Amino acid sequence: MSMLTPPGMGGKYKITGDKYPRMRQRRRRGKLVAAVVASVAALAVVAWGSLQLIDVFTGGGQKASAAGTKADCGSRVSPSAGASAGAKGAALPKPAQITVNVYNATTRSGLAKNTADELKKRGFKVGDVGNASKEFDKKVKGTGVLLGPASALNSSLPVLATQLSGAERRTDAARKGAAVDLIIGDGFKTLTPKADADKALAALAAPKPAATSKKGC
Repeated sequence: MSMLTPPGMGGKYKITGDKYPRMRQRRRRGKLVAAVVASVAALAVVAWGSLQLIDVFTGGGQKASAAGTKADCGSRVSPSAGASAGAKGAALPKPAQITVNVYNATTRSGLAKNTADELKKRGFKVGDVGNASKEFDKKVKGTGVLLGPASALNSSLPVLATQLSGAERRTDAARKGAAVDLIIGDGFKTLTPKADADKALAALAAPKPAATSKKGC
């Protein structure tokens, strides 16, 4: 075996030139593939960033903002025509259409009669006048209680409430008839001044429209 023959060759191969056979595969191919992949990824990141900058400087952000504003404006709640028509159509009764029973739940005498006379001057119909029942006698600490049937909750009671500020409103489902009660309590001094009561009645008959959406929507 020649001394130029690499160990393990068994003498089958001879070195005829000045080059030795390659014993290992090159590793440059794997490194080259990795470098190509990294380059492609870097280029993709740069391209994406460039697109974002172009979108910002060309007004893409403004378009998105405008679209968001329009969507927000569209979602604002505003009074519908049906709701406004319903509110106007549900006319409240006038004082002359309301019968009021006046009861005194305090220890002060004469309050029921004086209050009933004043309500009559203001256009209300007056029914019974006297002392309150045991259920309310000496048990009403506020200015008074306005009591009526369930149907009076959004009709007669709001109108009567304009005459006595701070009065508590109650309804009785078992109550019959349309008359309502004004039960005078310990905190009662006098009815709401007529001028203020008239303003409250006018506001109740013609409520102000709800606020509309802001400008720019």
